[in-house]
Amino acid sequence: MGKKVKKEAEPPPKDVFDPLLIESKTPETVVLMLSSPETEILTKACDALYKFASKGDENKVTLLGLGALEHLYKLISHEDPIVRRNAIMVFGIMASNHNVKKLLRELDVTNPLISQLAPEEDVVIHEFATLCLAHMAVECTTKVKIFEQGGLEPLIRLLGSPDPDVQKNSLECIYLLVQDFQNRAAVSELNVIPPLLELLESEYPVIQLLALQTLEVISKDRETRIILGEKNGLDCLLKILETNELSDLHIKTLAVLGNCLEDVHTLQLIQQTGGLKKLLSLLGVSTVPDIQKNAAKAITKAACDSEIRKILNEEEVEKCLLNLLETGSDEVKVAASQAISAMCKNVESKCALGLQGIPQLVQLLSRDNEEVKEAAVTALASLTEASHSNASAVAEAEGIEPLVNTLSAQRDGAIASAVTVLTNLAMQESSRVSIQSHGIMSALVEPLHSTNSQVQSKAAFAVAAFGCDAVARTELRNAGGLGPLVELLHSKNEEVRRNACWAVTVCASDEPTAVELCRLGALDILEEINLSIKRKNKFSEAALEKLLDNNLSQKYSRLGYLSSSNIITNGFYDCGQIKPGAKFLSLEELSMQELTDRRAIIFINAKPQEDLAVEKAQDSPPPISKIGSKEKARKGKGKTEEEKAKEVTDITSKDQEEINLENSLWLPPSDIILMDYINDASKTILPLTTTREQVVALAQFVADRMGGSIERDKLHDFSWELHISEIEFELKCNIVPIGKIKKGTFYHRALLFKVIADRIGIGCSLVRGKYNRAWNEVKLVDDFPKGIAGLLLPPQEYIVDLMFEPGFLIKQGSAKADQYKRI
Repeated sequence: MGKKVKKEAEPPPKDVFDPLLIESKTPETVVLMLSSPETEILTKACDALYKFASKGDENKVTLLGLGALEHLYKLISHEDPIVRRNAIMVFGIMASNHNVKKLLRELDVTNPLISQLAPEEDVVIHEFATLCLAHMAVECTTKVKIFEQGGLEPLIRLLGSPDPDVQKNSLECIYLLVQDFQNRAAVSELNVIPPLLELLESEYPVIQLLALQTLEVISKDRETRIILGEKNGLDCLLKILETNELSDLHIKTLAVLGNCLEDVHTLQLIQQTGGLKKLLSLLGVSTVPDIQKNAAKAITKAACDSEIRKILNEEEVEKCLLNLLETGSDEVKVAASQAISAMCKNVESKCALGLQGIPQLVQLLSRDNEEVKEAAVTALASLTEASHSNASAVAEAEGIEPLVNTLSAQRDGAIASAVTVLTNLAMQESSRVSIQSHGIMSALVEPLHSTNSQVQSKAAFAVAAFGCDAVARTELRNAGGLGPLVELLHSKNEEVRRNACWAVTVCASDEPTAVELCRLGALDILEEINLSIKRKNKFSEAALEKLLDNNLSQKYSRLGYLSSSNIITNGFYDCGQIKPGAKFLSLEELSMQELTDRRAIIFINAKPQEDLAVEKAQDSPPPISKIGSKEKARKGKGKTEEEKAKEVTDITSKDQEEINLENSLWLPPSDIILMDYINDASKTILPLTTTREQVVALAQFVADRMGGSIERDKLHDFSWELHISEIEFELKCNIVPIGKIKKGTFYHRALLFKVIADRIGIGCSLVRGKYNRAWNEVKLVDDFPKGIAGLLLPPQEYIVDLMFEPGFLIKQGSAKADQYKRI
């Protein structure tokens, strides 16, 4: 047997590199390996980088600095699926870093990533591609790119993936995308509702919650709500509410249903299937504050529609809301009160809620929580609007005092609503009187100072509502409320300005308040407003007219005209035509001026001095009464003699101060002569049978008291100026009572004629002309022409001659009338 010869091994080809195992401990080396053309090295390098990046954010920043992303970007489209998978895994894990996301946007990775969402791709690729997209979808620019590059459709398809991580990442990305209105419309068209409803049954709570959050956003669109109803989505949501084990999902479920309640069609569908009744019953038994609060908020949003309010009323939602008011949570009370406000727009609901809800709401006004207080008083404002029965119920529930106290609340909304409720209550006389007894006008001063336009408007309107009472006007005046009211006339807010004008109109109903308003500048402001085409309105015009009508001295000084309805009373004075922009001084201010050679102020006061003193004392702040002093002395029993003596001394000194104060009050001089004129005219002129006879007789009466008739060509010899100067010198004052004037010219006689005519009931006007001219105008019915009986003729206007032919009636518009005015 021959020997076998051993064959020698052949050497490897010269161009083949022997395998080399490399162990790297630095990321720099691994990043360099990403440039290798070998698949195995790329796979292992990507895997190593994934593990390194998973350890923390610092490692991601390190890789970013080494330029790993640029290399990885080339690999996410690699022909080898494992290399592609591992590269996308690194992208997915690194995309949570802000700086990484910024570079990914610059690299425009969305399109390559979306292309990896194809059905044939590996599930791991799906997982990390969707993870990367979800991280990037936080930015608006990326959302736009995903939408434009067709990313929505594959993301919605992946909601049906068997892998829960893919479901979660896709769902999170869709949730972020639908924050934009454009994407919401697109997902509805791509039939996203069915897969979302399926995910509600997922075994993973995080997926269920994300599905509900997405449904909450997209159900804001009406089309989505309709689809939700057609796909039995409402039943799915109600089942979640019925399942106690899913209590962590109840709040978001209610949010979705809340959106559905805003749509009439969807709500009707819920009602027809019994779902609405079931929903309300679930709310009735729930004790979770967040669920109760969100349910009430959903009802508030839904109740904006009249048809929905009707449906909710049919299901007796009022009972549910009233029960929520009794809960211990302040947040629930606030939400329930807001829902009550919304439901009050339905008449039946307003009646039902008012019957039982008003006592509960009134109690909430005394809570320390300002938000609760605001919500409760806002609900009361809605309940009492145009409802006498509910307004009465508030008064019966002893709500007036807490409402007045709420005017000093910290929140502007609470103050505005409290003012509204009190104004609504003021429609009833008994409630208005009760509110006034609680010092409403004093309480309104602070809201009038508010910087909130709503509070200002409501407060001004309340002043108008309560200012119809003289006592209330006095209270407002004494409390310093007229000042801020006048300031509101400057407001740029039209409603505030209008209500302030209305309040001024009401408050100017008595002379003291009208005078004070004028002193505070209301007249100047209103004149300025009425010169503006944009700012003036009927209220500003009425306010100016009313202000002047109850301050005739200023009206005559400014306008030079008093109508027959402007009755001159005691305290009137004529200081001549005031110059534009000049301040109108009060009679007391004028009395303090030194005697000058300027025009005398003619004063009207046919009242005894003692009556004036009583009136002045009533207008001034009440002093400490002597009864109070006696009371203090009585309470001093049991004290030492020294203490008693000191107390009596203190009381005596205070009483003396009060006496001195009363003595220091300025009193206008009384005019006894004018009183006699009025008495004489009443006896001699009033009995005359016709107005014409009374006018003629009164003209002659006035002329006789003022120097008689004057010939036209001797008018310049009638030295009335010297006579007036002598009176001023005698009185040491520029103020001259009209009764002291024995030689009066046109404007003296016309004023005296008007004063006496007003007292005895003869209608006449007073007109100021130029050059010391003034005249009276009367309206008289002429005698019937002969042969005509029973014909009603219109009255004719005449000027009464008081100078040349006293008693002669000059027809208005005639040449003689023009001559009388110009002479």
